[in-house]
Amino acid sequence: MKRQVLSFLSIYFLLDFESEYPRYAMRREVLLFFCVFCGDVVSGQVSFSIPEEMVKGSLVCNIAQELGLELKRLKSGNAHLYSGDSGEYIELKRGVLLIKEKIDREALCRQTTPCALHFQITLENPLELFPVTVEITDINDNAPVFQKEERIFEISESAAVGSKFMLEKAVDPDIGINGLQRYTLKPIDNFILKSHPQSDGSKKVEMILQKPLDREKQEHISLILTAEDGGEPQMTGTMQIHITVLDANDNAPVFSQAIYKATITENSEKGKLVIKVTASDADSGQNGNVTYVVGNSMDPVSKLFRITRKGEVILDGPIDYEKEKIFNLDIEAIDQGGLSDSSKIIIDVSDVNDNSPTINMISTSASVPESSALNTVIALISVDDPDSENNGKVNCVINENVPFNIKFTSSNIYSLVTDGELDRERHSGYNIIVTCSDEGVPSLSSSVTLTLQISDVNDNAPVFERSSYEAYIIENNTPGVSVFTVKAKDADWNQNARVSYILEDSSVNGVPVSSYVSVSADSGVIHAVRSFDYEQIKDFQFCVKAQDGGSPPLSNNVTVKILIQDQNDNPPQVLYPVQSGGSTVAEMVPRSADVGYLVTKVVAVDVDSGQNAWLSYKLQKATDRALFEVGLQNGEIRTIRQVTDKDAVKQRLTVIVEDNGQPSRSDTVIVSVAVADSFPEVLSEFTDFPHDKEYNDNLPFYLVLALAVVSFLFITCLVVIISVKIYRWRQSRILYHSSLPVIPYYPPRYSDTLGTGTLPHVYNYEVCRTTDSRKSDIKVGRTGSQNMLIMDPSSTGTMQRMQSEKSILDEPDSPLQVRMNWRLHGG
Repeated sequence: MKRQVLSFLSIYFLLDFESEYPRYAMRREVLLFFCVFCGDVVSGQVSFSIPEEMVKGSLVCNIAQELGLELKRLKSGNAHLYSGDSGEYIELKRGVLLIKEKIDREALCRQTTPCALHFQITLENPLELFPVTVEITDINDNAPVFQKEERIFEISESAAVGSKFMLEKAVDPDIGINGLQRYTLKPIDNFILKSHPQSDGSKKVEMILQKPLDREKQEHISLILTAEDGGEPQMTGTMQIHITVLDANDNAPVFSQAIYKATITENSEKGKLVIKVTASDADSGQNGNVTYVVGNSMDPVSKLFRITRKGEVILDGPIDYEKEKIFNLDIEAIDQGGLSDSSKIIIDVSDVNDNSPTINMISTSASVPESSALNTVIALISVDDPDSENNGKVNCVINENVPFNIKFTSSNIYSLVTDGELDRERHSGYNIIVTCSDEGVPSLSSSVTLTLQISDVNDNAPVFERSSYEAYIIENNTPGVSVFTVKAKDADWNQNARVSYILEDSSVNGVPVSSYVSVSADSGVIHAVRSFDYEQIKDFQFCVKAQDGGSPPLSNNVTVKILIQDQNDNPPQVLYPVQSGGSTVAEMVPRSADVGYLVTKVVAVDVDSGQNAWLSYKLQKATDRALFEVGLQNGEIRTIRQVTDKDAVKQRLTVIVEDNGQPSRSDTVIVSVAVADSFPEVLSEFTDFPHDKEYNDNLPFYLVLALAVVSFLFITCLVVIISVKIYRWRQSRILYHSSLPVIPYYPPRYSDTLGTGTLPHVYNYEVCRTTDSRKSDIKVGRTGSQNMLIMDPSSTGTMQRMQSEKSILDEPDSPLQVRMNWRLHGG
């Protein structure tokens, strides 16, 4: 696969190069050599080589294939290039690297080798970083150039053989084999050319006199200096040299040193003295005057420095250590006779901490889940300081009291990672300040602020405002009424904090709690489903669950107790005296009773509670209100004065029982009191005891209904009797006209006893009669009370005396009892 990629790149670059530079079309070996090294991957770093001057849109490499990544990973990871200071020369599209802007190696790197672009390909989710290096190889696109097209020398005819004359160097921006290789001088009758390699890689070119000059023979000499590079095809540059032969000047200037060395601090002010050089000339007079000049005026270095007539080298422009660390300055000393000497000044630039660290965010995350594990990468940061040594050493820190840490990765790359637990409920976001400082004196620093949001995770269950709730509701409520509201809060955010309320399944007295109450899922409002009765249920409790909308959901329960409040909805109920079946209770008071004599006690209860059940007793009506009173709290009926003979035997008391509710409810009871010393007296008096006729409001309806029923039954019976008579008459007519004998039929056990009746048995009836048997019948029975009379209001004057001794009723001659035996026969 790698060979196929290399072959593809080789063909592509070759075609592109031939179209861009037709004159090199025949020399494909250079490009083929380059393609052999394309796509080399070392230690996870991908390196490529491309020639300069490729047209925009040219293919660099299929980076997705080289990195073993699929296109969908590049797309989902938002793949992008971070080039830093390398400029935007290359772009990433659909997994391949393309030329974005034409690259000029000489403008980008000058003479620096190798010339390379360094950038990173970053992917997100998760964060990945792939360093990529693209080396820019040189092509022979520049010819050697002399600053001046001609040079004029004035040389004395007395110049000794071997005299040296420094020539201007040509400049070729290309490097390597494509750079300047050699010089040639033509013709070489009087002068030969000699070059000397220098420490900076350049060559010092000198023209050496090899044959004495004779002004009288040749006053002017013209030479051609040619500079040649080693590219294919070869490119050259020329300069014309014009020599005027002067009269004799026997001695050339001589520098005190062949090489001068000086040091200057970057950012020094213009006009600063760098170094002073000296050259001496043994001649006298005008021939001994020496002039200093900068040798190669085309070199950019000559624009930064100038030399005075006194040999003082002065700074004439800005210098920056980060751009150039060493300057090589060629100087020449020339006397008036045209003789000269050359020397070299090597100027070292010392670094000053004048650059703050540069912080660039390669890749950042806008948010991170609060459940992120330790050392989760939040951001990748590139930090660069172009200063040297300690001035370029950088340390990065972040602000304190944040759960993050910054770690050095490699190649000035730092990673910002989590260093503690994240809790969105405590801190929903962080402003992380990254500060990078160098170790220079004084130290320089730069800062950048990264705003990071903490995304929510459902890690908090809803919490109720109380551990338990109690709510009150008055009985007899309307179904659907709001009873109470439970409230729970969830510290999470958005959907994870959306609380729903659910009624937990349970039962109250065997009945599902959902038939008692309901809970609104959204608001937590508890509604009563039914109307409550305090007398049936006084309180009950249930559980409400609050559940959030997270995934998975979290929940919490709370107990709610509903207390039913009593309402005065029940009247008092009289337990004693008992009034049932139309009977009335009568109490007996002897005439000898003293003041405060306890006649009886009205006992009543109220099923309500609290003050609704507090009962009070009052005497509403009485035959004689001055004789009796009722205890307000206990319901005891007592005499309030001495009973006299004038007091009536028959006393009727109406007692009202009231509760303390609002509004109050009441019940009444009628107590009949007999004021007498003996039972016969009571009996005789109560025989004529008048009964109040209480008419019910519905009595006319019942009378009409009874009359209708009786009429219906009468008519029905009449129809039946007539039908039977007619049937028997017809039967008798049939028997009368028939000739069959009549045989009487007697049912079983039939006998003619004491006549012709059909009843086979004797029935005995026991009848008890009083002296006034026309009005009533008295039936005597036993009871547990000795002083209670039961009156039947349906029969006027009838009483039943209950006592343990039946002395009056048991006597055979008593006027109250008559025993009669009847024998009844059918007939």
